[in-house]
Amino acid sequence: MENISVKDNLSEIITVNMGPQHPSTHGVLRLVVDLDGETIVDVRPDIGFLHRGVEKLAENRTYHQFIPLTDRLDYLSPLSNNLGYCLAVEKFFGVKIPERAEYLRVIFAELSRAASHLVWIATHALDIGAMTVFLYAFRERELILDMFEIATGQRMTSSWIRIGGIREDVPPLFMEKLAEFVSIFDERIDTYERLLTKNRIWLMRTKGIGYLSKEDALSYGVSGPIMRGSGVDFDLRRDESYGIYDRFEFDVPVRQEGDIYARYQVRIEEMRQSNRILKQALEQIPEGPVMTDDPRVSMPSHQEVYERMEALIRRFYLISKGFKTPKGETYACVEAPKGELGYYIVSNGEEKPYRLKIRAPSFVNLGAVNKMAKGAMVADLVGIIGSVDIVLGEIDR
Repeated sequence: MENISVKDNLSEIITVNMGPQHPSTHGVLRLVVDLDGETIVDVRPDIGFLHRGVEKLAENRTYHQFIPLTDRLDYLSPLSNNLGYCLAVEKFFGVKIPERAEYLRVIFAELSRAASHLVWIATHALDIGAMTVFLYAFRERELILDMFEIATGQRMTSSWIRIGGIREDVPPLFMEKLAEFVSIFDERIDTYERLLTKNRIWLMRTKGIGYLSKEDALSYGVSGPIMRGSGVDFDLRRDESYGIYDRFEFDVPVRQEGDIYARYQVRIEEMRQSNRILKQALEQIPEGPVMTDDPRVSMPSHQEVYERMEALIRRFYLISKGFKTPKGETYACVEAPKGELGYYIVSNGEEKPYRLKIRAPSFVNLGAVNKMAKGAMVADLVGIIGSVDIVLGEIDR
């Protein structure tokens, strides 16, 4: 469905500001909206209230020291950010990751996807006026955060995935909680669908609104659920597989409608597929170490430090100086909840990146808001922004 064509009579157009105080813009985004009556003629996102300079900070930190900053980019899925960055650094060395660590990385990444989508459906439904879904979705998100706390000691900014593997193995209680979660999550998703999928108000506020064609999705470079909601059948986990994703059976949901409702359907199905992957990972995960023994990036164990002087010196050097990477450049990307999340690193052979650039999905996806909103009613703009599922932490880097 095409958006309504806009009028050319510029004398009737007024410009208004939306945000940054509006809840759907999370306090750091202002939309400059041109209106012809109640019809949107143009939307210009005005970003830049955080000024954190994360990419520049990377040039003054060792490769390990930068991991906690990746947590703060998309703070709704910090472990996906850890994973993308560590994959990029590991490419410098061709590090072999232990099997158990690979499975745990998949488990953490898929739990992060589910947690991120739960926040999205909760806040998006709340923006449009549905309160109950908000309460239900946060109930399930709490279960995931509890698991993160059991495994890492932190509920959000855990910095748990490390260069060469995982910081520490998970306790048995984590696996017990994970088994309980995967056994109930599909039923909980059914509950969200019973509340929304055929709800007349939900349909009126989402179907045929915020249209983005397949051609425009490719042209704007959007990724993730927005791209798949516009008919582009692409998922990095399947099409450019990384880690051990090629061992799991899962489907990539795609819809052709390109509207808010299509993005809703894609994310709902993605949560089901994440649960499917988690069930397989839970059955297949082997015992074993969770950190590589490659001495170039891994620290010696405490036991080794107690017994060998060389191990003590190596541990001291890695903590105080870090490790040097070969000269060159790498790029690694993961299928984060919001789309393609990539890290491009240039190394001059020192212990710190010479340059680091982050391909943040929220930043790219936000660029298509203008195309989605033109011709829509101003009342629909909150729903359109919500369907993009942005986090400003990774937009204003």
